[in-house]
Amino acid sequence: MGLSEDPELQPFLFGIFLSMYLVTVFGNLAIILTVTADSHLHTPMYFFLCILSLVDMGFTSTTVPKVIVDILIHSTAISYAGCLTQMSVFVLFGCMDDFLLTVMAYDRFVAICHPLHYQIIMNSHRCGFLVLASLWASLLDSLLQNLMILQVICFTGVEICNFFCDPSQILNLTCSDTVISDIFTYIVSILYGFLPMSGILLSYYKIVSSILRISSPGGRYKAFSTCGSHLTVVCLFYGTAVGVYLSSTFSLSAGKGALASVVYTVVTPMLNPFIYSLRNRDIKKSMKRVLNKLDPFQCLSYAFGLFGKSSNTTD
Repeated sequence: MGLSEDPELQPFLFGIFLSMYLVTVFGNLAIILTVTADSHLHTPMYFFLCILSLVDMGFTSTTVPKVIVDILIHSTAISYAGCLTQMSVFVLFGCMDDFLLTVMAYDRFVAICHPLHYQIIMNSHRCGFLVLASLWASLLDSLLQNLMILQVICFTGVEICNFFCDPSQILNLTCSDTVISDIFTYIVSILYGFLPMSGILLSYYKIVSSILRISSPGGRYKAFSTCGSHLTVVCLFYGTAVGVYLSSTFSLSAGKGALASVVYTVVTPMLNPFIYSLRNRDIKKSMKRVLNKLDPFQCLSYAFGLFGKSSNTTD
């Protein structure tokens, strides 16, 4: 159904979605390039931040380009196969976001509560294992969601009260008894929502307890400042996601649910680079070093040189 059927709002929505998408892509690319270019940032925390930025770009690219095309062609229709594909990829990247935030909370717990053993515990093998485990768990959730939807064969000419194929909305469209789909939704919510959130809360409980034992106020601030950005992103992501699924469960306003979906599918991935770069001194310093290395005159001369070579080859 999209966000609005008002023709006068379509250019505004097009500009908003396009600008947010471009900011999201370039912002997360800046984080990835900064971390990979600076050897000082080759640590587990920034490794997970790189993966999170990559996942955020995929998460936004699942929904926003389709919205932009729909506005241009004045049609919000999507095929059955297209809807299943969008839902599968959306669930995959959404679960990856979920698990990566949990892994990053665990990383901060080890760094603050066990600083002497941090390098041993968070070695490269364990970091790679945590990312791969998050990927496999996300793939499993995506597969389970598809299996549930494929059992329903009456999805013809139905309306989804959102701007993308939201899994919670699609499961509510089942024509048969909804008891099985409700049980499945509760199980998935516990495994992929409650347990990761519990892991984050437990990690921060241990972190806060450890920080309160630090005698100096400067030491407390330094220890907690490394968690501020992550905690802000967690509150944004989980707060809006829980709001969306509560609205679908209790049949609240569809418009409010769609707006909340915009926040956690578009706004949160767009804000992540700014939250991590503005609140992180290491990222800001690294970005300045990378920008200082980029000489615009050298880039222009290099580009003109390539253009001249291609022209000579053509001649």
